[in-house]
Amino acid sequence: MTASLRHWLPRYLDHLARERRLSPHTTAAYGRDLAEFLAFLDEQGLAEAGSVDAATVRSYAARRHRSGLGGPSIQRRLSAVRGLFAYLMREGVVEANPGRGVAAPRVARRLPAVLDVDGAAAVVGGGEPDELGRRDRAMWELMYGSGLRLAELTGLDLGALDLPEALVTVTGKGNKRRVVPVGRHAVAALEDWLEVRGGLARADVAAVFVSRRGGRLSRRAVQQRLARRAAAVGQGPVHPHMLRHSFASHLLESSGDLRAVQELLGHSNISTTQIYTHLDFQHLARVYDAAHPRARKRSSS
Repeated sequence: MTASLRHWLPRYLDHLARERRLSPHTTAAYGRDLAEFLAFLDEQGLAEAGSVDAATVRSYAARRHRSGLGGPSIQRRLSAVRGLFAYLMREGVVEANPGRGVAAPRVARRLPAVLDVDGAAAVVGGGEPDELGRRDRAMWELMYGSGLRLAELTGLDLGALDLPEALVTVTGKGNKRRVVPVGRHAVAALEDWLEVRGGLARADVAAVFVSRRGGRLSRRAVQQRLARRAAAVGQGPVHPHMLRHSFASHLLESSGDLRAVQELLGHSNISTTQIYTHLDFQHLARVYDAAHPRARKRSSS
C-alpha cells in the first residue's frame, strides 16, 4: 500500500464529501489547506506519510506564524492536518497522528456582535407587503426566532416545516438533523409567505424560500437582502449570523439554560455555546455599572 500523501489526499477529500457529507465549500477549503501543507513537505523532502512527525507539523505551524498568519487560521490548518492523518490511521497507512498535540499560538476569542432586543425587533419585524417582502420577513423571523444558520435557512425544504406544531426540522453541519421550535411571530410570517410562494416558485422546487425567478434562494441573496433591510431601519451592518448570535444571547439572558441553547443551536460541543455566557456577563456588567451604588462614580464635590 502506497504511503504517498499526494496519492491519499484526493481520497481523503472524497471521504469528506461522500462519507462526512461536508459542503463543497468546506471540502474545497480543506483541499487548499492540505495542498499548502504538502507543498511545505515537498520543500522538506518529505513525501511519505510515515516520514511526517510532530516536529514537522510544529515547524509548519511556526513557518505560517512567522509569515504573519493569525492564530485562528493556523488552528484551521492544523485541524486539516489532524483530520488527514486520522483518516490515514483508519486506512492503516500510519500508526500515529503527528498533528495531535500540536497547538497554534493562543489568541483571544472574539465575541460575536449581537443586536439588542429592540434592534432585532426592528430588523425582523415589518417590511414591504409584496411577495418578496413577505418572504424576507419570514426569513428574518425564522433566523432570529429559531437560531438558524444561513446554510440551514437556504437549504430548508417545505417538508421540514410543521407549522401546526410550530416546529422545523433543520439539517445542520455534518448532515446532523435537529428539531427546533418556531415562535409565534415566525409561524405567522411563514404562513403569510406560503400563501404567495406558489406564485413565484417553480413546480420542481421544494425550497421554502425561493427567488424572484422561482429557484432556491442563494446565500448571497439573503445576505444582500438582510443588509438592505438593516440599513432601512438604521441598524448599520447586519449579517445573517448576527441574527443567530442575537437569538442565542437573548435566549441565554432570559433563561440561563446553557444546555438548552446548545441543543437549539445544534452545537456538538458546549464549549462553543459558552461564548454566549461572556456576552450575557457583559450585559450584566453594564447594568451593574449603570445601577449599583458602589459602581456609580461619585459626583465631584
